[in-house]
Amino acid sequence: MKPITGILAATALASGTAAFATDLEVTHWWTSGGEAAAVAEFAKAFDATGNQWVDGAIAGSGNTARPIIVSRILGGDPMGATQLNHGRQAEELIEAGLMMDLTEIAEAEGWKDIVNPSTLLDGCTVDGKIYCAPVNIHSWQWMWLSNKAFEDAGVPVPTNWTEFVEAAPALEAAGKIPLAMGQQPWQQGGAFNVILTAVGGIELIDKIQGQKDMDAAMGPEFAEVWTAFAKARDMAAKSTVQDWNQATNLVITGQAGGQIMGDWAQGEFQVAEQTAGEDYTCLPGLGLEAILDTGGDAFYFPVNDDPEITAAQKELAALLLKPEVQVAFNSKKGSMPVRGDVDLGTVNACMKKGLDLLAAGNIMPSREQVLTQDTINEINDLLTEFWADPSYSPEDAQKAYADIISRAE
Repeated sequence: MKPITGILAATALASGTAAFATDLEVTHWWTSGGEAAAVAEFAKAFDATGNQWVDGAIAGSGNTARPIIVSRILGGDPMGATQLNHGRQAEELIEAGLMMDLTEIAEAEGWKDIVNPSTLLDGCTVDGKIYCAPVNIHSWQWMWLSNKAFEDAGVPVPTNWTEFVEAAPALEAAGKIPLAMGQQPWQQGGAFNVILTAVGGIELIDKIQGQKDMDAAMGPEFAEVWTAFAKARDMAAKSTVQDWNQATNLVITGQAGGQIMGDWAQGEFQVAEQTAGEDYTCLPGLGLEAILDTGGDAFYFPVNDDPEITAAQKELAALLLKPEVQVAFNSKKGSMPVRGDVDLGTVNACMKKGLDLLAAGNIMPSREQVLTQDTINEINDLLTEFWADPSYSPEDAQKAYADIISRAE
């Protein structure tokens, strides 16, 4: 692999010197240690073109950042570029004519031939036109385990969710929190979806979220999922941290047995200089359903009337999917590249598991690709209410979830 300095020089030469060196504000919600290291790779590559990446990081999660981003665009104060998740989040902005059409760039760069899986680019496409640049493949379908926590508890590191639940009493006896969880709706929402996939199975999640099948939503298989989620609630009762990376740190430091969190957690383990397979263990699909949901991040470019900014936007859009930039960014982020033709070199054991699943075609759409953000927010609010109230029964929660699905677009 080329040294990073060589990569950046090559990128600058390939892009050519910008006709107008332009400051471009880029908003995103990547603020943890691992995320900041990753986004810095984008900034370095863009700055090498002669333009200037003006970092507009918004502290908090996507749930915090998205309303701010949308409000600025609707209010006539757009940023130059912004992170969102590829899927249905930007539909209304696109329909209102507020997002730049990137089809010409996508065709020139051959995105349709290199983006894998193709559903990522489909998530950027509205009425045949491409409006975003997908930059990574993230999957929620992971559980991260602290090898030290289980060693301290005197039990083997689990190989699946069933064994994890069985090990919980030993973890508690050793003074450990069995399951780390932050106190934010999107975290409980994501964890529930992982449990739904692993315990309920891929066909059930498609019936409920994809087909909006009410019989499935009220059926006994989904009831088992709610029972499992209630058990997760019990195991996380003493996890009082707020942010996801604080929960990850409980695993890194051996204070908690495990965490259900997307593969971006890998960036935190890397920053902490922990080694996959030695210090921590990863279970795709909770060790029950070896599959990845192929969500991730994409960059959108709000329409503006400044030709210099427009030129810089187009330059950044093309740059984001360059092979060397994809490698530099995703190696730090813990995510997989959207290009199917890049070599990540030597990857850790967890990323190898993800790449093998991707290569085998063991993939499914993310929630963002099948449900609107309004529906996801409503589900997350329900799950947070359930999570915070031990008296909220799984049966009542299942009925409330089914009601949301019955009204989903």
